[in-house]
Amino acid sequence: MRREERDENATGSAAAGVVHSLSQRHETVATVESLTGGLLAASIVEIAGVSGIYRGGLVVYATELKSTLAGVPADLLAERGPVDPDVAAALAEGGRRRCGADWGLATTGVAGPEPQDGKPVGLVYVAVAGPSGVEVRQLDLDGGRDHVRSAAVIEALRLLAERIHAADEAARDGLGTAGEVARGGLGTADEAARDGLGTAGAGRR
Repeated sequence: MRREERDENATGSAAAGVVHSLSQRHETVATVESLTGGLLAASIVEIAGVSGIYRGGLVVYATELKSTLAGVPADLLAERGPVDPDVAAALAEGGRRRCGADWGLATTGVAGPEPQDGKPVGLVYVAVAGPSGVEVRQLDLDGGRDHVRSAAVIEALRLLAERIHAADEAARDGLGTAGEVARGGLGTADEAARDGLGTAGAGRR
């Protein structure tokens, strides 16, 4: 199987998993893309039933649009340039906020064929902003322009899937703890009631 076919299969699988997870949680996602130029959004909307979870997205290829449309601080862009982990985080949070989504998913980086602002080809940042904060992942990808872009989409979807899974785990842990407390309290009350009833019963007898 050619690399392009492997990338396409991996993208479809990752997108389907994310759409399914968000559907189960009744949550939504928005995308903000630079180097992937709409590929991330396209991979998500390929999945049947996506209308319930996908709010929309922004393609902010020009640096100034990252500020005016996605809300990245202009001074951050001026100081660091568009290929930066804090810019990726701001893109994800900006997309989440401006599209009214539970999750924001962003990509920025250098797809090639030439380096950009001293940043090497294949340096990519993907970011997820969610209810519990933002996470950014740095990728150092090899291969041609098409592979860098498709790999960035796959890794962005995988990062989102990981954050959703972590949120599920945290929710289960919290519920388990609450359940144990509730069960413990009920048991104590039951025992006290039984003890009291037993004593009262003994007195009546």
